[in-house]
Amino acid sequence: MSELWTCRLGTDAWAEAFAIQEAVRDLRQLDEVPDTLLLVEHPATVTLGRRADESEIPAGREWLASRGIEVFDADRGGRVTCHEPGQLVGYPIMRTGDVTEFVRKMERAMITALAESGVEAQTRSGLTGVWCDQRKIGSIGIHVQRGVTTHGFSINAENNLSTFSEVVPCGLPDVQMTSITLEGGDGGINCLRHRVGHAFAAEHGLRQRLVSPQRLGISAPIARAVPCAPKVAA
Repeated sequence: MSELWTCRLGTDAWAEAFAIQEAVRDLRQLDEVPDTLLLVEHPATVTLGRRADESEIPAGREWLASRGIEVFDADRGGRVTCHEPGQLVGYPIMRTGDVTEFVRKMERAMITALAESGVEAQTRSGLTGVWCDQRKIGSIGIHVQRGVTTHGFSINAENNLSTFSEVVPCGLPDVQMTSITLEGGDGGINCLRHRVGHAFAAEHGLRQRLVSPQRLGISAPIARAVPCAPKVAA
C-alpha cells in the first residue's frame, strides 16, 4: 500500500504555511516525496479565493488589520474564509487527475473525522464543504498545478468563530458557522488531528505515516501528539 505522509506543523502564520506548501508541491511534482498532508493551525487570518470580492470584507482590509487579523489573496478556488486558533487546517499536497472526486473524498474524510468527534455532519447539494444541518463546520478550497494540489480544508473545532463575523463567509450572506464544540462534540484539536489524518489516508486507500517537518526539509514547530480513542456520534 502506498503511503500518505502526514506532517503536524503546530501553529504557523498563513504566509509561512503557504511557502511550505509550495516547497512540498515542488518536491511532489518531482516525485521526491509521496502524497503529503500538512496539518496546521493559523492565527486570526482572512483569505480571499479566486472568486472572492472585496465586498465580502464589509469593513475593509485596513479595519481587519487594525484588529490584528491578517488578510491574504490566495490562488485557491472559492471565496472568503477565515482561520483562527482552535481550527484545524489541512493542506493535502497530492497528485490528482479528478478534481471533483478529490473534493468529494476530502468531504467524506472530514465527515468521518467529525463523526468520531461526536458530530453528525453532511454535504449539501450545490455547495462545497461540510455542514451540520444549515450550519457550516468545514470549508474547502484547492488549487491544482501540474497535477498536484495545494490549499485544502479547514474544520472548526474549538475556535470562537469571531473572525467569521468580520466577513461574508464563503460568499454566503446568511450562512451560520459552527464548530465541534458548539455542536456538543469532542472539540479537542489534538484528537481531531489524529482522526483527520487517519480518515484522509483511509479515504485515499493509503497507509498513513507520520513524518517530522525536518523530513520534508521544513523548519517548523511540531504539534504535540495525543492518543485518542474514537468517539461515536450520537
